[in-house]
Amino acid sequence: QLQLVESGGGLVQAGGSLKLSCVASGRTTGRFSLVGWLRRAPGKEREFVASIRWDDSTAYADPVKGRFAISRDAAKNTVYLQMSTLHPEDAANYYCASGPKTLMSPQSTRAYSLWGQGTQVTVSS
Repeated sequence: QLQLVESGGGLVQAGGSLKLSCVASGRTTGRFSLVGWLRRAPGKEREFVASIRWDDSTAYADPVKGRFAISRDAAKNTVYLQMSTLHPEDAANYYCASGPKTLMSPQSTRAYSLWGQGTQVTVSS
């Protein structure tokens, strides 16, 4: 059974950096073609952050463009989210999600069929 495990969250000062990892364990065939990072801050809706597809194309939410970078190590079944120049408003629980090849927008939660438990990112001002 496929599982996603996130790590790398923590407390960082504004302007600092963190690198999140999402490791897929189990049978990934067909279910790790699209991987996204989404986040939810207290009192707010879950929002798309970034995604990477099977062809290594990437997408980013406007607030994180130029500051975050998503990448994949296929041999390790791992997707990373390098976050730089963090702002207090980036503080949230960050979730990794994966899904099959799809024409759906990666910004839609319907594109994902499996979710990790999340990792907390706290940014102090």
